[in-house]
Amino acid sequence: MFQIFVRGNTVIDAKVLMGSSEESRDSLEKIVNPYSGEVVSRYPICSRADALKALKIAQKASKDTAKSPLHQRVLWLEDVANKLREYREDIALTIVDEVAKPLAFARVEVDRCIETIELTAKELVALKGETIPTDIAPSGKKSIAYFKRVPVGVVACITPFNFPLNLVAHKIAPALGAGNAVVLKPTPEAPLTAYKLAKLFISSEYAIKDALSVVYGDVEVGSTLVKSSIPRVLSFTGSVPVGTIITKEAGIKKVSLELGGNAGTYIDKSADICHSAKRCTFGAFVNSGQVCISLQRIFIHSDIYDEFVDSMAKESRELKVGSPYNEDTFMGPLINQDALNRAKSWIESAKSEGARVVVGGEEIDGAFAPTIMADVTDNMNIVCQEVFAPIVSLIRVDSYDEAITKMNDSPYGLQFSIFTNDLALTQRFIDDAQAGGVVINDIPTLRFDVQPYGGVKLSGIGREGPRWALEEFTEIKSVVIC
Repeated sequence: MFQIFVRGNTVIDAKVLMGSSEESRDSLEKIVNPYSGEVVSRYPICSRADALKALKIAQKASKDTAKSPLHQRVLWLEDVANKLREYREDIALTIVDEVAKPLAFARVEVDRCIETIELTAKELVALKGETIPTDIAPSGKKSIAYFKRVPVGVVACITPFNFPLNLVAHKIAPALGAGNAVVLKPTPEAPLTAYKLAKLFISSEYAIKDALSVVYGDVEVGSTLVKSSIPRVLSFTGSVPVGTIITKEAGIKKVSLELGGNAGTYIDKSADICHSAKRCTFGAFVNSGQVCISLQRIFIHSDIYDEFVDSMAKESRELKVGSPYNEDTFMGPLINQDALNRAKSWIESAKSEGARVVVGGEEIDGAFAPTIMADVTDNMNIVCQEVFAPIVSLIRVDSYDEAITKMNDSPYGLQFSIFTNDLALTQRFIDDAQAGGVVINDIPTLRFDVQPYGGVKLSGIGREGPRWALEEFTEIKSVVIC
């Protein structure tokens, strides 16, 4: 068990910061493994004063980060990626400990984190401006004119629990790589995971002094980061209600929001039913449905509805549910009891409105079973809101037009997909889908870390992915030499 705290460019164990007495240890917040119920880490809650101190440290450090040579920042990122490879198993187990992500998927997250950091290092080479012909208009004149991208200064990052390592990397790697100083507030559910990644950045031989600070806390700390005038960019991944508060309180700064989703797919009558059912099962239940692009709504052509329901039910029953420490476990428990209670209430609500449970709906070996709801209609609460649980709703439709109308009839628009062998329908779907991303013949849960990622409507503002994050975390400076 570790006791943790990070402030400024100094990594401090909480037992040093808080003292080693029983009284001080009792004052630390406990992180309990959602499966075993064991305490796996402890951390002290930071105060508003801690957050302000971290911001001022970053503000001062940003002068050095802006002047740092590009080759140093590239070497910095590469060094962290190499260290992650070295500690892959330890960090994967830490993810399992704190959020009960199954071990196989925790390893995948570490691997993706390494790729995210390395992709960022590669994209830094392309972070450049261009020349501008100022004599193109009659009012202009011949000059040397160009623009270049420069760091914004200070970036504040707030990250969620469902990908407690890779989503941190998606923010801090581009922010630091671009030459900024960063204050990170990671999810309270996985403080040790964030600590171990931050420590790799901070302890690197290529690190820039005080470039990265980590503060732990919830509303008070987050609100301090949001309202402060020090950050020029605030990058947040989380819920729509919190994102709404941020947009009201942030003031004049760039805000990048990756918020909730209500991902949907359409299964056309021309689709491969076995393939689509297998992929939809994965997309609906991976990470216990705790993914913003988790497949939540499946619109199925009426000609193949019953066959698809049977096929997906068969695939779902074969998923291994239980201890996240087992190598072959596909699904572990939800993050906490509140999440479990919400999942149960969604099912009871849908049943009361006329839906039926095909498989699941109960707990198995400490985890909530993958649950398929059939005979769902588009006016039921279970398809109108983000569920964030291993529950998927199957909706019968008579045509593509009906499916796309219902799919778009949502305040969310993160990622949608379609399964079809009709090329004309594919082309229509790409244009028709009101989402930040569309996927053809696979699940909307599919995300490559190199791609631009983000949503429309209530699903957010801005895009993640190394190249696009580097643009978010830099500003354009225009230069004219007469």
